[in-house]
Amino acid sequence: MKKPDKELIKEITDLKKKRNAVIIAHYYQRPEVQDAADLLGDSLALSRAAAETNAEVIVFCGVNFMAETASILSPDKKVIIPVRDAGCPLADTIDVKGLREMKKKHPAALVVCYVNTAAEIKAESDICCTSSNSIKVVNSLPPDKEIIFVPDKNLCDYTSSVTGRRLICWQGDCATHANIKADEIKEALKLHPSAKVMVHPECTAEVIGMADCVGSTAGMLRYAGESSAGEFIVGTEVGIIHQLKIENPFKVFYPTLEPALCPTMKLITLEKVLWSLENLSHEVKVAEDIRIKAKRSIDGMLAIG
Repeated sequence: MKKPDKELIKEITDLKKKRNAVIIAHYYQRPEVQDAADLLGDSLALSRAAAETNAEVIVFCGVNFMAETASILSPDKKVIIPVRDAGCPLADTIDVKGLREMKKKHPAALVVCYVNTAAEIKAESDICCTSSNSIKVVNSLPPDKEIIFVPDKNLCDYTSSVTGRRLICWQGDCATHANIKADEIKEALKLHPSAKVMVHPECTAEVIGMADCVGSTAGMLRYAGESSAGEFIVGTEVGIIHQLKIENPFKVFYPTLEPALCPTMKLITLEKVLWSLENLSHEVKVAEDIRIKAKRSIDGMLAIG
């Protein structure tokens, strides 16, 4: 028989203190996992926050590339992920061999790599970016340089359209966001004509063109909090709605008609968080030679501010 969430969270809290651990969770995680976390945020913000804690153990409730990023920034800490197979389909669209082949075709190009990538891809890149700072990162690069942007083609197209830079886009995408259709937004607006539309830049250009706010998870939370609107259509993974409601209890948030769901983000449960603390599994460790190179691309982005 499944234990109540409150009982599981208490057991997790007690064991967390014993292990000197911190639990961090992405906004796309299950609501109860978010409630058990010490820190909530997007992937890079969480990794940076974890690096600043005094905890010896980081329990990363997210997907593999996020735990890898935490390990890159916190090599002295034990980073564990409750589900070993919590992968990212977007990150899986690119491998080192493919990136090296693209670099050979464009030998003078700089490589901008989205943070949603494996450590090996970060190590092969010149600089990282997130969905909130891709425009700033691209604008920081020499205007006469070609730029390869990997792996999300929709984020690449959006960044290109805003910066005016002609980017060489890897043709990967996040199915969760790419499957949000413009017709769904139109139908949602028919039902909620006063609602503001918030979408993630991993969505298609057609969907982005219908948005009042194009932003990362943190950007959507900020927009919803600052907006005078009372209703919002949310064009990203539905997990964020839990935090949107907590931060804005008097506002209403609607998922798209076919709710955007990332199956790997939902693999982690409270039971698995507890088991990971009990067994200190599954540890995520990046080889030192890869870690140093990957950290260089992350540090380049952080230096921009």
